[in-house]
Amino acid sequence: MSERRLVVTADDFGAAEAVNEAVEIAHREGVLSAASLMVTGAAAGDAVRRAREIPSLRVGLHLVLVDGRPCLPADRLPHLTGADGTFRDNMAASGATMFFNPSARAELAAEIEAQFAAFAATGLPLDHVNAHKHFHLHPTIAGLILKVGPRFGLRAVRAPLEPGAPLRRTDPETRVGGDPAALFARTLRARLRAAGLLAPDQVFGLRWSGAMTEPRLAGVIRALPPGLSEIYLHPATRNDFEGAAPGYRYAEELAALTSSAVSRALSESGARLGGFADFAP
Repeated sequence: MSERRLVVTADDFGAAEAVNEAVEIAHREGVLSAASLMVTGAAAGDAVRRAREIPSLRVGLHLVLVDGRPCLPADRLPHLTGADGTFRDNMAASGATMFFNPSARAELAAEIEAQFAAFAATGLPLDHVNAHKHFHLHPTIAGLILKVGPRFGLRAVRAPLEPGAPLRRTDPETRVGGDPAALFARTLRARLRAAGLLAPDQVFGLRWSGAMTEPRLAGVIRALPPGLSEIYLHPATRNDFEGAAPGYRYAEELAALTSSAVSRALSESGARLGGFADFAP
């Protein structure tokens, strides 16, 4: 049986200082091994400063192409942004525009390159790439990541495929299956591996997004399948920071990451913890 390898990631690093503080605490005092940086986030500068002070934290790029601010001036992205200068929130409509409109695709390519360049300017090693709300499942966005990313040292990308068995073992009442995005995720993983990039064998955090409590995190870790797994969370020191998603239990996720029960579960699982860079060929 192959060994168990695990990346525990915090998304939205740079969104707010409450998120950044939680990332630092969860890495220094808990099981968090990686974070995905929003280079256009309101607290991106604070996140970069903290990351430079804790080089053992693996940091990747969290591309923001929906529900956030672009890196380029909004007037250069007329097909992607609204009157307020932010990306449009309707992912279905934006996705269709990106797919069918050549001008939108050109704008998208420029914005993706700008965010990669902004990450490179931080001087932090690029551990991985994913996208806010997993918009990189969109085939046009995925293709541009594959085209642009290698010039910036891209080695690993999340392909969000979540097996149901570990969830059922952790909480038998949880309903699993029926994920309409699974086909896109399988296609993405195949494209990534064909390009020689690292993609996890399984990813946890979809079904319990914003609600990865201590029992759930410990249970998933105990039930990890062999291979490379990623568990992603959204920790913060409080639940009411600006931009917080309604209903997300940010503080509980931070408590889970620093829980002694979770640390014990990791030790008992025998899984090797690290960032994607630690497991890349």
